[in-house]
Amino acid sequence: MPGVRVDSWVLMPSSVEVAGVTWQAFAILCHTGSMPRARSRDGARRRATITDVAAAAGVAASTVSRAFTRPDRVNHRTREHVLAVAAELGYAPNPAARALESGRTNTLALLVPDITNPYFSGVIKGAERAAAAAGLTLVLGDTQENPATEEQLIRRLGPAVDGFVLSASRLPDDELRRAAELNPIALVNRATPGLACVVADFDTGTRQIVDHLASLGHESLVFLGGPPESWSGARRWAGLRVAAEARGLAATRFGPYTPTLGGGPAAADAVLAAGATAVVAHNDMLAIGVMLRLAERGVAVPDDVSVVGFDNIVGSDFCSPTLTTLAERTEDAGARAVEAVAAQVLSRVDDPPTRVLPTQLVVRRSTGVRGG
Repeated sequence: MPGVRVDSWVLMPSSVEVAGVTWQAFAILCHTGSMPRARSRDGARRRATITDVAAAAGVAASTVSRAFTRPDRVNHRTREHVLAVAAELGYAPNPAARALESGRTNTLALLVPDITNPYFSGVIKGAERAAAAAGLTLVLGDTQENPATEEQLIRRLGPAVDGFVLSASRLPDDELRRAAELNPIALVNRATPGLACVVADFDTGTRQIVDHLASLGHESLVFLGGPPESWSGARRWAGLRVAAEARGLAATRFGPYTPTLGGGPAAADAVLAAGATAVVAHNDMLAIGVMLRLAERGVAVPDDVSVVGFDNIVGSDFCSPTLTTLAERTEDAGARAVEAVAAQVLSRVDDPPTRVLPTQLVVRRSTGVRGG
């Protein structure tokens, strides 16, 4: 079939048979303008392939592949021409094929202990924003507060992703280091020597909590602990204990309790049995659960018991009473962790950084003067 001249440009026909179907396209010589979409023999539009792009651009399929995966190995003008033709045809490289050639999937996995906990929505939002800015895809996994489930997800997803962001990981340090030998890893709300970490400044934050309660006349506090594997829970308790000692307050730890609304009743009953006047819960979900139980038992918050949470989740400002809580920069934490993983994917990082983000006590109506 002869070439077709259109507005002085020559279109050369090219046909390719795939799976018994002949596909027709045109190679356009010396032209980067509007391209015909790839169509099957019956005229139906279908997804363009690397062969279509090669034919339309007048280059080999291997050149098209290098233009996307090894741009430094292709002449600049040729690459620009190939990319323009690909855009006109609506061609996008197959991620699986690109991964085979480049060794990268441009995909990261974010694992969280409980996808229903509003705390992690900030981490997810920040991580997604940073991933999109870096041209990466983010997949999300729920480890269900279970170290075994977390380990299984890391093992199963490892070959399919370039790296992991693990938020509030429940795994031991040794297991995290072994996982990091296979995939780049950054931790959120967890610190493990030798790994990139993004953590909240709990030392300053817990001191703010204790100073606030002391200013209200409280002489003691009870900390309602969460999961035993929680690194942040241990840090929060350590900070409260040190700050309380410095202020001359007695500090006692109860628990562990499930860090959900459902953990509230047992925790609240223990608080009442101890006669505590000030309670600091592992997180906001547990704190709100405690306040619901206290209300059921006719105990006034904050007149009889002051309650403080951690995380400043959505809902902490419109429960009744509104919750005093330590706010963390969760969106920033998610974003910084993705950036840390991406940096490791691009080049070896011998000394991964630990980023400490500030915290701030948000004082609301769940805390008040002792015996107020």
